[in-house]
Amino acid sequence: MNAGHGHGHDTMTDYDIAVVGAGLAGACAAALLVRHAGIAAERIVLLAGALPVASAAGAPPDLRVVALSRASERILRAAGAWARLPLQRLCAYQRMRVWHGSADPDGAGALCFDAADLGEANLGYIAESALLQRACIDSFREAGGVLRTGQVHSLATDTTCVRLQFADRDGNGNGSGNADAGPGAGAGALSARLVVGADGAHSLVRAQACIAARMHDYHQLALIATVRTARSHQHTAWQRFLRTGPLAFLPLFDGSSSIVWSLDTAHVAPLPDCPAAQFSERLEAAIGGVLGAITLASERRCLALRSVAADSYVAPRRALIGDAAHVIHPLAGQGANLGLLDAAALCEAIGGAVAQGEDPGALRALRGYEQQRRTHNLVMDAAMSGLQRGFTAASPPAAWLAMRALGLVNRSAMLKRAFARQALGSLGGFGQLPRLAR
Repeated sequence: MNAGHGHGHDTMTDYDIAVVGAGLAGACAAALLVRHAGIAAERIVLLAGALPVASAAGAPPDLRVVALSRASERILRAAGAWARLPLQRLCAYQRMRVWHGSADPDGAGALCFDAADLGEANLGYIAESALLQRACIDSFREAGGVLRTGQVHSLATDTTCVRLQFADRDGNGNGSGNADAGPGAGAGALSARLVVGADGAHSLVRAQACIAARMHDYHQLALIATVRTARSHQHTAWQRFLRTGPLAFLPLFDGSSSIVWSLDTAHVAPLPDCPAAQFSERLEAAIGGVLGAITLASERRCLALRSVAADSYVAPRRALIGDAAHVIHPLAGQGANLGLLDAAALCEAIGGAVAQGEDPGALRALRGYEQQRRTHNLVMDAAMSGLQRGFTAASPPAAWLAMRALGLVNRSAMLKRAFARQALGSLGGFGQLPRLAR
């Protein structure tokens, strides 16, 4: 068996690395690892609970979308996923407009970013989550990585490896129909020198490593839907901060917009279930009529909002990335970008260890990854929580301060440029950007 770039491996384990969870962060981490970690592709397995269904060419946009920063675009290119995306289904956005509910969207109190002011073609892309996930999985498989579908139900760590027990989705060891199901197919068990937990906010990998996580309930729901508007979205991401929570309109490739409406649980009813015309009317009022008459173009779905912060990102032979390590408020749309930065930083840490002849599960290398990413993610979490509290404060002085803060940033070229660069993902923020993101 090919041992990669001349580095030995323990043939007593089925794999060098098992990535648990094939959401965007996990699938991207797997695609990066097969290309950049110096480990033979067949020694890396991606365990998927379920696989995303590929969209038909003319299908309407999916309900779940993400705003990709420039750093995320670079990471996806490094993962071999960008080349597999149907570019006609991405929507580049050139501008962002943010304003407080008590301000005029065109007034001095509104904050406006324009890619042209930064000498950039755009500020990023709005892309369907499932499309990105699928591109990463395809890239991983085409590079020779092993894909298996099934639900992991227990993990046991010893000095040399982690042993995983899982239930295959179709009971035969290769629920994906993947011919390269790998060692132990059908047994519902495998071993790996390192397990990457990318299995979401309720991570089993985190729980079974006895890593505690602090959770904060925002007592809000995010209502997501696709809408059509009488006026063009102008390739602009619009966000209005209301007392009941922020409302974002994100531009989509077919001229429609994806909405993320964060609402205090006390104010949600009857929006998820009321007649479409009534919902559209309420939505138009909430965004201040900036895009004209609104027509609902999809189902409505509600997601509970909470923040999650793992006390540690690593344990012996385990590392957490994405939502398994951190979940933040979606008001700035940074959750997916942070998960992709985790994937890039972890890949670099593992690649560095392997190049030195070290075990990919060595805690020393994993600690380097944690040090790079945990502070940045905690600062982002604190910033989003602070913004959410400040902009939704009931007291007039707090609302006035929030409005003044936006106006101040808008009037300062230096502050505005720094904020725009942070949103673009061309600044590392607190800590250097991973090399694969630069």
